[in-house]
Parts: sequence; structure tokens; C-alpha cells
Amino acid sequence: RRPAGAASAGRAAVARASKSQGSARTLSVSMSEPAAQAAAAAAPAAEVDLSNVNQTVLSIILGGGAGTRLYPLTKKRAKPAVPLGANYRLIDIPVSNCINSNINKMYCLTQFNSASLNRHLSQAYSSYMTSAGSYDKRGFVEVLAAQQSPTNPEWFQGTADAVRQYLWLFEEAMRDGVEDFLILSGDHLYRMDYREFVAAHRRADADITIACLPCDEERASAFGLMKIDGQGRVMEFAEKPQGDALKAMQVDTTVLGLDAQRAQEMPYIASMGIYVFKASAMVDLLNKQFPGADDFGSEVIPGANSLGMHVQAHLFDGYWEDIGTVKAFFNSNLALTDPNNPNFSFYDKDAPIYTMSRFLPPSKMIDCEVSRSIIGDGCVIRQGSRVHHSVLGVRSLIGTGCTIDDTLVMGADYYETMEECELLPGCVPIGIGSNSVLKNCIVDKNARIGSDVHIVNREGVVEANREEEGYIIKDGITVIIKDAVIPNGTRI
Repeated sequence: RRPAGAASAGRAAVARASKSQGSARTLSVSMSEPAAQAAAAAAPAAEVDLSNVNQTVLSIILGGGAGTRLYPLTKKRAKPAVPLGANYRLIDIPVSNCINSNINKMYCLTQFNSASLNRHLSQAYSSYMTSAGSYDKRGFVEVLAAQQSPTNPEWFQGTADAVRQYLWLFEEAMRDGVEDFLILSGDHLYRMDYREFVAAHRRADADITIACLPCDEERASAFGLMKIDGQGRVMEFAEKPQGDALKAMQVDTTVLGLDAQRAQEMPYIASMGIYVFKASAMVDLLNKQFPGADDFGSEVIPGANSLGMHVQAHLFDGYWEDIGTVKAFFNSNLALTDPNNPNFSFYDKDAPIYTMSRFLPPSKMIDCEVSRSIIGDGCVIRQGSRVHHSVLGVRSLIGTGCTIDDTLVMGADYYETMEECELLPGCVPIGIGSNSVLKNCIVDKNARIGSDVHIVNREGVVEANREEEGYIIKDGITVIIKDAVIPNGTRI
């Protein structure tokens, strides 16, 4: 089972907006009496005080399970630690969204290969968090790894189970003033102001609020869908419905703030797997109501709805991508190179994406051709090489005469001297050797690709496991494994 991903959200991208920065719309209060509902709808929305959101909201980022869908990128690292967009890692997205939303208390739950994730978080965010406020308001970003205990000898069995196993820690936060828990996923790409999300949750006085995306019929069947009433309160759930069951899940999305034309085009709302829980409600649901439930999306939240608890929908009308598969991850990275209207952009001064300061030198390009590409810090591209529609991560070294098309090169964790290289058998340096050709592939960190290597998948293989040879092909994309050595003259 996949322990800590956003299962109910489904696994596809459904949101496209003209801007990369999504806007979320607030829903009106849902009340039990029809007359009261009508009065509430007519009345102006009550103001919600968010000045102390850094004290009253705790963020819990679910880092996912073994990351089998992203393997081999998760072979030696936790899923949230997978590199993204040349300079970043996946975990930087939810953490930066929290920082930009003035939420500075964050836990990341994971149970596989958490060493690199721990190192990244401690190096990237420790200085920010220790200066984020006075002693009693100080923020933190910490990894909570799965552990066995006398009361619970099992690993995380799902999203809800992962949170339940650390509920004792979250209850301590409640005693310090935390009122709401923000549940996030570590493998989504989007930009969101969570303060609007929390404000909608509190304004509706909901027990649970679910972030949702508008979508059309073609894409809706890949998601967990919701049906709402006229106040945005969730009345029904359906997991990836088909046929008549799908049509039965149509809703009037103008209730959530869409204009009439777009609401007609997108009559479904899909769960993003992002939730706000009233703290007391989550403790009650996990400990008392559903002590054996493992998953939020398929068990706990529908169960809470059946108990009569207030479950509210909140629209996110912006770009959102689930990058939990190799294909989605690859496409999302290359889409960042769009020169005119990228779906997501790291160039936003009002809501920046933070990461670790590496203090690397500027990249050096020597008599080469680079087009529609992103080049990370500390790279060197040598004479005669051509790079097109590609992303080169930090410390990428490209030899002379190389051709790199539609490729994600993650770079390296360190620079290597020739003396260090000569200690290894064959001495293939880190990086891409001279006169090599790469197309439609991912090169993981610290890979050593020799000279005159062609990685182009000429036979059009869709799936292949050649792990012993240093690569795997998934969805037609060749993935060179981290630390792999590809000898001179190899043809893939």
C-alpha cells in the first residue's frame, strides 16, 4: 500500500489557469436550517482573524510511501527529496507555500530513505525558522520518520495511520494553542495561499475542509469526486466513478465562485488530497470514531460525513499537478522551460519558492548553444554542445560536442577532481562525456556517462528494467539511476 500520498485526489493534473499563482475562493457558511442558510447566504461573510495563524495552524506534510511510481528516482531518497526544476526539491513546494502563508510549524511524515530529506530541511530552513519569532512562537520544519513502538509495532499503513501514530505529538501542539491541522502532500506542484484555505474553513465553522479542483468530464473519472449543496457543504463522495455514476456527480460549480461559462465546462469538483481539520475533530475521528481507518480520502473523511460532521469544499482555481509518477514528473520539469506562458513559474517575487543556499558559482557556457532550457547553479557546458528544451540541475557538467534534447539532468552533489576520479575503476567522470547524445531521458544525480554515449531509446521501448546496467525505462522515458556508470560508447 502507498502510505502517505494523497490517494483520494487521484493521480492526474486537472487544473490549468492563465496564471501560475492559483486563486482560491471563499465559500459561504453552511447551516442546518434552510431559512438560516438563506439568511447566511445573503449576509456578508464574517471576518476571520488570521493574524496569529503561525500559532494556531500546524502543517503536516505527508511524504508518501516507498515511491514505487517514481522509482528509480526514489531508490536512494524519500519522494519529497527528489530534485525539481534544477535548483529545488519537491518538499520545497509545500514548505514554501506554508512560509508564504505565515505558517511556520511544519512536520513532514515519511518512512523511506529519510536521510537526504532530513539533511535538506535542516540546511535549507533552520536559520529561517529559528529567527521566525520569539521563543514561544518559533517555527520549525522537522521530519517524522516511521517508527515502531510497544503500542504500535507497524509501519505507516496509510495517510490517516501515519498521522495517528504521531497524534500524541500533535496533541501537545494543541495544548500550545494549535486549533487547526493543515494536511498537505509532498508530491504536488502548485502555488497556494493557505491563509485563504484556513479562513474559509473557519468562516464555515467546518470540521473538515477539502481543497478541490474544477474539472471536465473527460478528466473527472481519474479523481475522487464530491457532490456539494448550495452552500458548498460536501454531501457525497465517489472514487473514480464511470458512466452514469460519473454523470450523477455533476454539481453547480458557480457555488464555489466559477463564472457561468467555466462552471458549464467544468461541472465536477475533484479532491486535491489537501485538507484542513479542526484539531479536536481530527483527534476524535482518528482515536474514537475510526481507530482502524488507514486513509483520509477513502475512509476517514467519508466516514466523518456519514456521521453528520461538517465537511466543506473550498475551490482552488489555479495550476496544480500531481507529480507522483515518472512521466508526470518529467513533463512537469520540462514544462517549466515554456518561454511565454509556463504553467508554473519559480519567478514570483511575492510568493517565492525557497530552497537550500549552496553558494555555488554562476554557470559557465563556453561556445555552446542553449535554447528553451533552464540551467541550475554551478554548471559547465563546453564547446560545441547543444542543449534544447532541457533542465540541467546544480553542478551539471556537459562535455564538448554533446547534444541534449528533451532531457532532465539532475546534476551532482559535489565536484570531483581528476585525482578522485582516477581512484575509481575505468575513471568515468561525473557528468556527460564528450560527443554524447541524450534525448527524452532523466539523468539522476552523480551519474557518470562516458564519451560517445547515445541514450535515445531508438527502438521505442515503453517499459524495461535494466537496473544492473544503470538504467530503467518507464513510460518510454529512459531514467539513468543515481550514481550509475554508463561506459564509453554505450547505445541505449
